[in-house]
Amino acid sequence: MQNRLQRRGATAARATDEWPAYFIAFDLLRLPGTDTTGWPYRRRRAALESMFAARRLAASWTLPPSTTNPDTVREWLTWTSAGFEGVVFKRLDAPYRPAETGWLKYMVRESTEAVVGAVTGPPATPRSLPLGRYDDHGQLQYIVRTTTLPRTAGAAVSEHLTAAQREHPWTGWSFTSGWGRRETLNVTLVEPDLIVEVGTDIAHSEPAVVPGHCAVPARCAATLRTSGAGRRPARAAPWFRTCPRYALVRDPAQPV
Repeated sequence: MQNRLQRRGATAARATDEWPAYFIAFDLLRLPGTDTTGWPYRRRRAALESMFAARRLAASWTLPPSTTNPDTVREWLTWTSAGFEGVVFKRLDAPYRPAETGWLKYMVRESTEAVVGAVTGPPATPRSLPLGRYDDHGQLQYIVRTTTLPRTAGAAVSEHLTAAQREHPWTGWSFTSGWGRRETLNVTLVEPDLIVEVGTDIAHSEPAVVPGHCAVPARCAATLRTSGAGRRPARAAPWFRTCPRYALVRDPAQPV
């Protein structure tokens, strides 16, 4: 959606086909003339399913699957390659309470590798790492920035970094602090010869036409290694893409 919001005219129309938006309905809070927030979730979910059926809602309107069967949930959690991101737990007997978290979310986490192309903060103790991957043309593309590193972790990473000595793939680039923000980050470019292992909540898919970015920062794991002379780390690896979340209805008697 962030990529689409910056486009106009025919380009925007093409982006609509390339990155279609889906409205995913987890809950039903109101019907014409009726406030349903006091209903138990079991009844709200049934009303939501009835509304989808009665109005014949189809894509881009989306009703996420629902179950009380733990075995089904375990199977869902293996569907990351199909764009599955996690499950949401709601109590069947609970009303909807505004401004309160009445559900739990379990996110599938995956680890992958990326190339450190720059740092933010002091080079001796980096605060975060802008990361990249090589595309099919051998160009290092920016994909995501890590969460803030603990001071000890930043110091450990800095021992493996070398300030950029030659023309860097990201020379002249600017980096923003996050989705929808215009604040420019102050970064120090480093030689792209360090690979880090990162964990992310985002499921991934095939390479995008436009360089993809994680919707949330990646968490840097402890594993570090240099790429070695002449090696292209993380070449042609999958881009991160956002994907829909799926809901789970849980029986109140079952433990989380």
